[in-house]
Amino acid sequence: MPFLTFPAGQGLRVALVLSLAAAVSLGITRFAYGMLLPPMRADLGWTYTMAGTMNTANAVGYLLGALSAPWLMRRFTAPHVLVAGTLLAGGFMAASGFFTGASALMLQRLLAGVASAWVFVAGGVLAARLSTWYPRHSGLLLGIFYGGVGWGIVLSAVAVPAILQSHAHEPHGWQWAWWWLALVCVGITVALVWPARFFMKKEASALLHQVEAAIKVENLAKNAIQAGAPVQPAKAYVAHVPLSLLGFALAGYTCFGVGYIGYMTFVIALLRDQGVSVGNITVFYGLLGLAVVASSRLWAGLLDRARGGGALALLNALLGVATVLPALTTAWPLMLLSGALFGGVFLSVVASTTALVRHNLPVAQWPAGISAFTVVFAAGQIVGPSMVGWIADGEGGLTRGLLVSAVALWVGTALAWRQQPLRV
Repeated sequence: MPFLTFPAGQGLRVALVLSLAAAVSLGITRFAYGMLLPPMRADLGWTYTMAGTMNTANAVGYLLGALSAPWLMRRFTAPHVLVAGTLLAGGFMAASGFFTGASALMLQRLLAGVASAWVFVAGGVLAARLSTWYPRHSGLLLGIFYGGVGWGIVLSAVAVPAILQSHAHEPHGWQWAWWWLALVCVGITVALVWPARFFMKKEASALLHQVEAAIKVENLAKNAIQAGAPVQPAKAYVAHVPLSLLGFALAGYTCFGVGYIGYMTFVIALLRDQGVSVGNITVFYGLLGLAVVASSRLWAGLLDRARGGGALALLNALLGVATVLPALTTAWPLMLLSGALFGGVFLSVVASTTALVRHNLPVAQWPAGISAFTVVFAAGQIVGPSMVGWIADGEGGLTRGLLVSAVALWVGTALAWRQQPLRV
């Protein structure tokens, strides 16, 4: 199709800039809280249950955002939802720096979750569209988008500890970190205007070609009528695939939501409890973020080939290994291995579900399919932080909480393994 014949380099640039949306949606809006949890908990006197509930509120908002995202994209288009959601996410992050009350902070986490889901679903849909224009590199392009979360993690790892340290002697010095993160979100919003315009231009071009094709068909029909030939009305049929046929994958992905979020919420707190220095925590979290970025290339081939639940099952299993290591040892090399393995896998789990939707559902159902996986992802995240926090407040502490998270991931492995490819 003529409107899709743009240079490969441009498609790669679009994917790279689009990945900044994922940096905001999860890397900053969700995961930066793990760096802020220890000082906020110490300053505000929270239990681990309360600290975990903050991310539970964020996950509830994420669920609400995922449910409303398809309607918003039909009403305003995916590029508009992407830019607006990123700007709102930054605003809610900034608001978190103006409150110390648990209820107000929980509300801000919830609203940030809504906005981040809009960004993630819209960005995922756009990344899926981009991947269809380059079928030979579809897995790589999807991986680049989801790997963008890693840049958000790296930014948090480098900047947040420095900001916390520079304002350590001020009342509620952690608030400055929220404001800095909000400023980063605003800058990314400006950058996302270019890919948003790119997709809008391509969609307008596609619509024009559809109109031109319809005119040609109409002219052919008129000529046929004038020649006396019988004309059969064209029938357009697009198969509708029940999402329930992806039930095992959806269940496995729910377990992923439960298991991975416990690690991302509390692993920094666990390192702090073990007496790990600020510098080493920065190295650990930065390594985790860089591994997320690298994972876009590492698993691209697997995402291209796996049409069933095999990719989701394998990645869940590896993630369980990464999660259980900090619960079994304090050896620093193994802790670094845990962070690198976790970062190299967990966002590719998310990418695997988008690839699964793309392989098994018609294009018209992609928004609904991506949204369904986002919904169950959010549902798992609602349970995970509060559950791990509640366990951590009891005997065994955070170590036992991470063990439970690992078990949840391995249950997800068993469920996803049973997912067979669909025949569409």
